[in-house]
Amino acid sequence: MSEPPPLPAPFWKLATTLWLASLAGAVLVLPYVLTLQQAALAAAVARTHMSAVQLLLISTVQTAVLLLIAVLAGLWASRRLGLAVPLVSAWLTRQPLPRDAGRTLLWAFAIGLAVGAVLILLDTFVFAHMPSVAGLVKSTPGGVGPGAWQGLLASFYGGIDEEILLRFGLMSVLALALRAVWRRRDADLPPAVFWIANILAALLFGLGHLPATAALVPLTAAVVLRAIVLNGVAGIVFGVLFRRYGLEWAMLSHFGADIVLHVIG
Repeated sequence: MSEPPPLPAPFWKLATTLWLASLAGAVLVLPYVLTLQQAALAAAVARTHMSAVQLLLISTVQTAVLLLIAVLAGLWASRRLGLAVPLVSAWLTRQPLPRDAGRTLLWAFAIGLAVGAVLILLDTFVFAHMPSVAGLVKSTPGGVGPGAWQGLLASFYGGIDEEILLRFGLMSVLALALRAVWRRRDADLPPAVFWIANILAALLFGLGHLPATAALVPLTAAVVLRAIVLNGVAGIVFGVLFRRYGLEWAMLSHFGADIVLHVIG
């Protein structure tokens, strides 16, 4: 019999901790975004007659509000589904960590590395041969994108913020809504409800990358398919880890995948 997870931390204490962590991720990703979307930012400055600092400040405030909504909604929904944030809860309440936490976290990180490698192989041998996708490589001057240190900082955003937005927030709320529609009360999170919510969140995770991509190249069927497949596959894996172990396992696995994609790859 597996050891029960630590008792959940007080709602507002846990929500504040997750939100502050997500704000740190939103700040760390800025050097990556500035390099990747410098042309789009320059166009926005010319169009709005605002400085780049003002535009970034507005964007950061909007992101902070969105993250706060995701944290509050996700925490409210996840507690009704038996989904946990065990490591942070244990830290905030000074309880022991779940048994085998270290070993399973290492596995989650290794899975993330493997996911990143698989996505690079898919991109290289399947999508890179499509002309519209190949244009992404040439979307910055000289084909030079963000550096490894910028990719490392952006990986924290992926691991923390995107998991809070997509798995903790969106997937949990979708699952709770689906369970209510089907009037299922026999389990905290019935398998069918989980898989539908997880796949939907993964698809939206892929589609959520399209606005940034559209700033670099025109959106074609191939570009859209690439975003859905690559990000969707990863999102489904992270959702499984969230359900099986807790949010932090999904975060660490996502971080590992981003290390491969944005630093090594």
